[in-house]
Amino acid sequence: MLDPAVQKIQSNTKYLELRRKRNAFGWLLAALMMIVYYGYIALIAFNKPFLAQPLGAGVTSIGIPIGLGVIVFTIVITAVYIRRANGEFDRLTAEIIEDAKP
Repeated sequence: MLDPAVQKIQSNTKYLELRRKRNAFGWLLAALMMIVYYGYIALIAFNKPFLAQPLGAGVTSIGIPIGLGVIVFTIVITAVYIRRANGEFDRLTAEIIEDAKP
């Protein structure tokens, strides 16, 4: 049997909204990350000559900045999630907890 407080929280419309928003946002960011990461891996697998092109007169190829871009993209989408989680998601959680108090 569920605790009455748990039942109250699970039936709260704000809780359902939080779950929906958090899940949708998480899946969106996961999909973006998969596209970027697997796009880079596909580029390595299917177009090595493109990635091997040198940048300028040095020994650095174009694949290095693209790979760094994948890393930077990962950091950026993590920061975007943290910002939204610490703002909107935490605010909704606090409202849900307040509503659940007897």
